[in-house]
Amino acid sequence: MSTSPLPQHCPDARELDDLELLLSGALAPIDRFNEPGSPVTLTLPPELAEAPEVELVDPEGLPLARLAPDGAVTALTHVQYGPFRRLHLTPDQVRQECAGRTFVPVVDALTVDELDRLAGHSEGLVLLALVGAGTPELSPVALLRATLVAAARLPDARVVAVPLAAHGDAEIDHDLGVRVVANYAGGDPVLALTSPIEHDSQSYDPQIAAIVDRDRPEPDEQGLVLFFTGLSGSGKSTLARALMDQILEQGRRTVTSLDGDVVRRNLSAGLTFSREDRETNIRRIGWVAAEIARHGGIAICSPIAPFAQTREQVRGMVEAAGGAFFLVHVATPLEECERRDRKGLYAKARAGEIPEFTGISSPYEEPTDATVRVDTTGRTIAEALADVVDVLPFDI
Repeated sequence: MSTSPLPQHCPDARELDDLELLLSGALAPIDRFNEPGSPVTLTLPPELAEAPEVELVDPEGLPLARLAPDGAVTALTHVQYGPFRRLHLTPDQVRQECAGRTFVPVVDALTVDELDRLAGHSEGLVLLALVGAGTPELSPVALLRATLVAAARLPDARVVAVPLAAHGDAEIDHDLGVRVVANYAGGDPVLALTSPIEHDSQSYDPQIAAIVDRDRPEPDEQGLVLFFTGLSGSGKSTLARALMDQILEQGRRTVTSLDGDVVRRNLSAGLTFSREDRETNIRRIGWVAAEIARHGGIAICSPIAPFAQTREQVRGMVEAAGGAFFLVHVATPLEECERRDRKGLYAKARAGEIPEFTGISSPYEEPTDATVRVDTTGRTIAEALADVVDVLPFDI
């Protein structure tokens, strides 16, 4: 950890990838964040927006660069961890070591047909694996593993990892990709393969197919987060427990419950019910759930989670971990939730004894992106649960 008095900020995954490319010169002539018209942006939290200089750190707190108010970055050190870090070379290194080769940008596992096409390039190849956030069709690690296998099948081929992130616009991402690849190639020829299409296992070399299959599990083997959200008393915890019981009875998948009240006792003890602390609690649930999904398990979460932005952050964590995210809005109306009020919470909130109570003195932002919407009013648990089971990617 740095002892610098500068305020610190950890950028998100896309921003960290952009930072690495900025510091390496791969985005030239873009050389800083937030240039007018540039998609290479970095957003600081409000409390740092006016800071004269900010230290950018990685998720473990290692200082990577200093950020000036005009978006200029000054390197402090390079990223020092992560699988295949040895393959992350700068454009200068690649141009010095690989001059005269043909450069091939790669975002998906190479098929047998593509390998045959590339085998004719006897002058040597550089396979630029574009592994930035949101860009590759496979996970970054799987793409590099598959590309290394492909390189071993080709004459004099090298693999370079390029953290080119997606910025949410196909045209912008294409233009950035062309720019970055050209900076690595330095005037040497670039061969663009066809756009990714749906392939089956027969399309790949058997060793590559095994990597693809492991990275793209069948729906009934993929890590999964079922995130129940709704007002207190809506029935979300009851439905979550019933679903967990059914899955466990099948005996085919591991399941972890992350109930809101249980998490507050064991993971978030000490947090208040302020908006900031409630969002912190949801992000903690999301992080744990994403790690469960990363390892192929099922996490069933049932917090109130009243704020859309925080739910979207959880979705992002899960999808970045390779898991599927199912948002279940238990949309039982406030009147019904208040009528049930088994814990007497609504009565206390109405009396002013509980501040910032969701649905009474604090808002609940109804999801517009729910996988399924369930109203438990006047229904049995089995009837309401059937709505959820119907959208699952496996039978229970």
